[in-house]
Amino acid sequence: MEETKWWSKLLATSGVISVILLLSAPIGYKYGPSLWMSSLGTVMLALLVAVLVVIISLVMLFYVNKHHMLRDRKLLYIGIAASILPMVMVVPNILKGTSVPVIHDITTDTSSPPVFYTLVNQRLVGAKEEAIVNDLTYGAGFDSPAILAKLQLEAYPDIQTLELESDVVSVVALASKVLEERGMEVVNIDAELGIVEAIATTFWFGFKDDVVVRIRPTRSGSKVDVRSVSRLGQSDLGANAARIRGILAALSIDQR
Repeated sequence: MEETKWWSKLLATSGVISVILLLSAPIGYKYGPSLWMSSLGTVMLALLVAVLVVIISLVMLFYVNKHHMLRDRKLLYIGIAASILPMVMVVPNILKGTSVPVIHDITTDTSSPPVFYTLVNQRLVGAKEEAIVNDLTYGAGFDSPAILAKLQLEAYPDIQTLELESDVVSVVALASKVLEERGMEVVNIDAELGIVEAIATTFWFGFKDDVVVRIRPTRSGSKVDVRSVSRLGQSDLGANAARIRGILAALSIDQR
């Protein structure tokens, strides 16, 4: 019986290892002691291993096909198939990161952004001790809030204040319902201030983002502003803008 070569076994094994690395990164951060940067490093290592396995395996396929090495070919296919998962999971996020500005604080009102109340202190309770914890002060990390506002308006011009016909109290109740339905943990409902605060948790790594909805009265009803801030990382890969779009769309639909 034809014996398989050591390199085909190594490539197949390395492909499986890339998947294990990819899965261990979020698990280690979400449920274990791993810090964000080490988890990110594990993800990038998984991608590097996967890319190398695919490139080398494709080259070696010419060799095994030429010499009719069927068992080795199967192992190469296993390595390639396994390596596709890390590439599919990571590469789109890298590409997305290059297409959006390096910001993590998004709001519908950049001139007078909604402020946080309860979450100012609560966001630090039970949080991992990370090297980077983003400040809730608008414009923190930039020379001025105007620079952050400019970057956001250029990238997300559609993120705008929403006007509704209902009164403030009704919209506060609606906003808290919408946030809960979208899987967020509502931590503060203040109808008098027109404020709803919540914590959004991402599925993959379990990152915590802070969300506040501000409702103010108008002559015909009320206007709604939303702000979403990532606790970790300089870039949110567009996640906060997408979250705000979803909240505004849900409020608009439920209002009808």
